[in-house]
Parts: sequence; structure tokens; C-alpha cells
Amino acid sequence: MSSFDLTGRRVWVAGHRGMVGSAIARRLAGEECEIITATRNELDLLRQADVQSWMAEKKIEVVFHAAATVGGILANSTRPAEFLYENLMIAANVIEAARQTGVKKLLFLGSSCIYPRLAPQPMREEDLLTGALEPTNEWYAIAKIAGIKLCQAFRRQYGCDFVSVMPTNLYGPGDRYDAQGGHVVAALIMKIHTARMSNSPRVELWGSGTPRREFLFSEDLADACVFVMKHYSGEMFLNVGTGRDMTIMELAESIARIIGWKGTFTFDRSKPDGMPRKVMDVSRLSALGWSARTDFETGMKEAYNWYLANVANRGM
Repeated sequence: MSSFDLTGRRVWVAGHRGMVGSAIARRLAGEECEIITATRNELDLLRQADVQSWMAEKKIEVVFHAAATVGGILANSTRPAEFLYENLMIAANVIEAARQTGVKKLLFLGSSCIYPRLAPQPMREEDLLTGALEPTNEWYAIAKIAGIKLCQAFRRQYGCDFVSVMPTNLYGPGDRYDAQGGHVVAALIMKIHTARMSNSPRVELWGSGTPRREFLFSEDLADACVFVMKHYSGEMFLNVGTGRDMTIMELAESIARIIGWKGTFTFDRSKPDGMPRKVMDVSRLSALGWSARTDFETGMKEAYNWYLANVANRGM
């Protein structure tokens, strides 16, 4: 197994204010490395020259590339140009700048939405580009696929030690609680918490409630990213997940139980379901010695407590 030492390295966490980036930064605090960050005001990732000069000035040696324009089905379907252009540019700029400035190792984070809509389940890394994408998030998926392919191409042509991981659906501290742009877990926490506080007897779910999804705690993903950075060097990207899934209805019922709301769910079937099922084959990463440790109930309680402490009281 590959071994890469982070000790004493200058490590840039790109996207450190997001759920994933902040989790990676917390995880890296346990390593003997120097964590480097930059806010959007300090560094515009859409500007290639700025990215390259900043990385050279900071003498970046290692990159965790968690920066992205993100959102749920609604955001993807209403802002396709932003999702495609911005994510393409962010990936291309950071990866090329890493090559130009001699970065020792880079880890690129993709998304399980890269897989075909009707991919065999559980989804294996080899299933990439074997069928049509899910229309509700194809713009984001195409940009993420391009990022993976950039890492693979740079490895082949230039010998760069650039690797990629594909996380499944995520939840945890720092999630984006935005009714227009949030992912399913954050949206449901907001809806169900609001229903509990207002004594509302019903909460409406998008679609049929039957699609099956896999959910990974953000802190577990961060641990996986550090593990991969230290112990893997290969062209094939690695799935990161739990290998277990549930229906959206089961997800909603679990969140309701944690929040303490006892109402009824209704369904807006005019809204899209997205892919019928998404669950990862995580056998490659498991064979390397890593597996998720946080059970769903524990992780969801932590996510809800973070929401209560940081979002709920702001009336968002």
C-alpha cells in the first residue's frame, strides 16, 4: 500500500468553509501538518493566474480540493450554466496550478451523481460513463467527471500524484441550510424542525418518497480523505460511502424521530425524484483498510444539534 507522509507539509484545504472542507480541516488538526486556507475574498478560484500565483507564494505542497458550487435538485436544474462553468473552471484552475507549482499530492473530491442514472446497483467505479446521466444534476456531474479525468490525464502525461474520491450523499455539521439550494438532509431538517416549532401536522416531501439513497457523515468522509491521501496512489478514483441505503421516506421518518415531530408526510409528485437508487460499491476502499464508523442515528443527531446551535435561531 502506498504511503505519503503529511508531517511538516503545507496543506491547502480548498473550500474550507463548506461542510466537506471544514470537516477535512478539523480532521487535519490531528496531523502534524500546516493547514493553509483562503476565503473567496482572498482568492478567486475562477481566475487561473490568481490561483497559480497564490499557490506559488504560499508554497503549497498538498491540496485537498473540496471547493465547488453545490446544491440540490432545484439549484442544479435552475442554474445549469453556473454549475457547469464554475465547477469546470475551479477544477481546471486548481489542478493545473498544482501541476505548475510542483504540488506533491492532490486529492480531488467528486460526487456520486457522476454515475449513469440507471447504473447497476451498487455502483462500481467501473460504471462511470457507461450510460446517460440523471438529467436533474447532469451539469454538476459533467464538471465533476472532467475533474476526475483531469487528475487521471495529469497522472498519465506528467506523472502527477493526483487522486480522486467519489463521496456518496453527505450530511453533518456545516451543511448548507438553504431552501432553494440545499441537499435533501438539510432540507428535511429545516422542514421538520419548522413543523415541530409551529405544531404543523404535515410536512410535504418532493416526489414519491421511494428513491433509495445512501448517506455518509461528513466527519467520516474527512477521515476517508486523509486516509486516501496517506495510503493510496492510483489512477482509478475511489468510492466513499457506507454501502447501505434507505428510502427518502425512511430518511424523513428518521429525522422526524430525532427532532421529535410526530406528524404526517405528504408527497408532491409533480417534483422530480432524481435517480431511482444510488448506493456505492465501497469494496475498493474497504480492501485498503478504511470503512465508515459513524452510525446514522449518531451522525444525524450531531447534524441536528449543529443546526440548532448555528442556524435555527437565526430564523433561516
